[in-house]
Amino acid sequence: MGPLIISKKPRLRSPYLIVAWPGMGDVAANAANYLINELKAQEFAEIAPGEFFYSTGSVISSGILEVPLLPQGKFYYWKNPASKRAVSANSLGAKPAVHDLIIFLSNAQPDLAKADSYAKIIIGLAKDLGAELVVSFASMPQATDHTQKPAVWLAATDQKIKEGLKKFNFNVLQEGQISGMNGLFLGLAKLAGLKGFCLLGDIPLYTIQIENPKASAAVLQALGQILNIQINLQPLMEQAQSMENEINKLLEYLKLGSGGQSAPIGEEEVELIKKTLSQLTKLPVSIKEKIEKLFEESRINITKANGLKAELDKWNVYKEYEDRFLDLFRKNKDKGN
Repeated sequence: MGPLIISKKPRLRSPYLIVAWPGMGDVAANAANYLINELKAQEFAEIAPGEFFYSTGSVISSGILEVPLLPQGKFYYWKNPASKRAVSANSLGAKPAVHDLIIFLSNAQPDLAKADSYAKIIIGLAKDLGAELVVSFASMPQATDHTQKPAVWLAATDQKIKEGLKKFNFNVLQEGQISGMNGLFLGLAKLAGLKGFCLLGDIPLYTIQIENPKASAAVLQALGQILNIQINLQPLMEQAQSMENEINKLLEYLKLGSGGQSAPIGEEEVELIKKTLSQLTKLPVSIKEKIEKLFEESRINITKANGLKAELDKWNVYKEYEDRFLDLFRKNKDKGN
């Protein structure tokens, strides 16, 4: 059996493939994860991590050492309700077209030495399901302020795609590179004959290590405009506002701490901001319920723990649930004895 595990194969109409991995500001991964939950996309396949990831350390909790689970990469699908009454058209063509979605989300970047074979699995399944186009998300570090509305940048695989999106007035990334899988995958997809584009959201240079829900909301809003689908961004914007308020408080504190004089934000200040903002994570009620359900399923069947770990990592709350998670394995071991 290969690394691709398919639980069911959906029939989709002119699907677009959306891919995301963690990166600066977690713009891409958080945007894709939010989209999956908002659209209630259904999981249908995954890539077994053994060939593409390896453990780099052990996790210690209360003096007990455990080897962490390998990262997960899963496929989801969403059927556009408008598909039934839509008239098919060429991708990004003059006529309005409706597309279903395939969403691939991983909670970690793979070993980039194996990126080509890893990408081929994703591309192969997407093509098999009739995917016409690939969309990726990324962040765009800029000398901007966290209170400003993030601009959205565009990088396309060809001139036709770029011209087709010109009406949305995105900033076009004229040169440079998009690092990691969020950028590399699009290039590999192009080599495999797929076209596509990347939407990048502005993030301030001093917040690249901090989650940026405002930038995630910006790229999702752009995606909604392009695909003509409604995405309720209110919960994400509320999270963004909370983050902005806390950054304001921390920056004010740092200014006062330095005699009221503004100063460059250094590593210690960034760590302080990260530590404070990590406590702001607000899980939607539906996600809390999903996590509790996964805990219950994992207590009955320990193989379900992989899915639980992936969900905790998606929402950056593993530390909050770590003791309970590791207890699953201790209790399972006791049962075996």
